[in-house]
Amino acid sequence: MPAKKPAKKETEAKPEKKAAAKAAKKAGTKKPGKDAARKEIEKEAAAKIEKLMKNVKEVPEKPKERKFRKRPGRDDHRSMPRREFSGKWGIAYIFSSTNNTIIHITDLTGAETIARVSGGMVTNRDKDKGQPFPAMNAARKAAGEALDKGLTGVHLKVRASGGQKKRVPGQGAQPAIRSLVRSGLRIGRIEDCTPIPHDGCRKKGGRRGRRM
Repeated sequence: MPAKKPAKKETEAKPEKKAAAKAAKKAGTKKPGKDAARKEIEKEAAAKIEKLMKNVKEVPEKPKERKFRKRPGRDDHRSMPRREFSGKWGIAYIFSSTNNTIIHITDLTGAETIARVSGGMVTNRDKDKGQPFPAMNAARKAAGEALDKGLTGVHLKVRASGGQKKRVPGQGAQPAIRSLVRSGLRIGRIEDCTPIPHDGCRKKGGRRGRRM
């Protein structure tokens, strides 16, 4: 069996040292010499910082610029100039049915007619009046007349037959709008002004419907 180590004798501290430690605890500082040196170092550092701050000029902060993430095909409108509604404006009424397409351009009041062209005026075949190609030609012709008379832009009012008939514009409505844009006219607002019945006349065809 290994021999046990002798226990260390407890050394009693001197009463003078104990009294000094108690007094330092009451005062709140154990080593007054170190505290005084630390305070002097802090004062010197504060004085140096004040001297440096006097020589520094205040620079105004620049406002932060908003950064937009570029997304192909979606952020192209950010680089485009804003649309200015200056110049002479009018209203283009586009009536598009199964059988015909009529483009009627007036001033803003609607009292003065500036140009009026239909699909039947640009084609010789009756069956082609409501087709897209005659509608494009009619719109191009009407836009040319409007530009010659000083018009720079138009607000569009698209209309179908409405009432008891079709409430959706025919094949010539969209090609006519595209043709007006390509001809150089600015486009403002686009409105659908198809008349919708509110408990009006009875639909054509009778009780059993139309006989074929």
